[in-house]
Amino acid sequence: MNFFSSIDRREFNGTAAALVGAAALTSLLPQAAFAQARVAPQAGKDYMVLGKPATVDTPPGKIEVVEFFWYSCPHCNAFEPAFERWAKAVPADVVVRRVPVSFRDDFLPQQKLYYALEAMGKVDELHVKVFNAIHVEKQPINRDGPIIDWVAKQGVDKSKFTEAFNSFAVNAKARRATQMQDQYKVEGVPALGIAGRFYTDGQLAGSMERALQVAEVLIAQARKGG
Repeated sequence: MNFFSSIDRREFNGTAAALVGAAALTSLLPQAAFAQARVAPQAGKDYMVLGKPATVDTPPGKIEVVEFFWYSCPHCNAFEPAFERWAKAVPADVVVRRVPVSFRDDFLPQQKLYYALEAMGKVDELHVKVFNAIHVEKQPINRDGPIIDWVAKQGVDKSKFTEAFNSFAVNAKARRATQMQDQYKVEGVPALGIAGRFYTDGQLAGSMERALQVAEVLIAQARKGG
């Protein structure tokens, strides 16, 4: 079992060394995490109840789960395979969305990267490859030029991607993502928002693996209207 943590947004105001130090916190003691998994999640401890509900983009009868992520986050990269498996197995009434965060202005290019890929129907093909390029190949895909060049090297039409990347629709989605991040009061990534009402992450739940378990409890609660 893997026990993924998250990076606190306050660390983004520090140095690169702080980020490296945070990356070392990707796991907890297995014994502690296993013990936590057996305890029913508690509001204010394992998850937060939003004082004001966040906007959801799903119709009545559907439960929205949002994964907040950042392509350059090592924890998001480590969490992606587990989240992908979990997302594919959710019940039919659960709608899973990914939302790229922007804790600083220089996060915007990677927000636009995700939404441009989405607009072109390329997320399934290239989402994991972006993580791999950044964290395994150590490519600096964090600014407009390098992002556009990298996507073009993946066989995507450069002019069409550039048009999508700079489009009003993609920029609007990036702004909406930042609004959602603020509505959920996201404190670190990866993190999960559930039904516009609940928030959890690796710091609260103890690990991202347990955060998924907490999310399942909250989905059931939302389904019952509780």
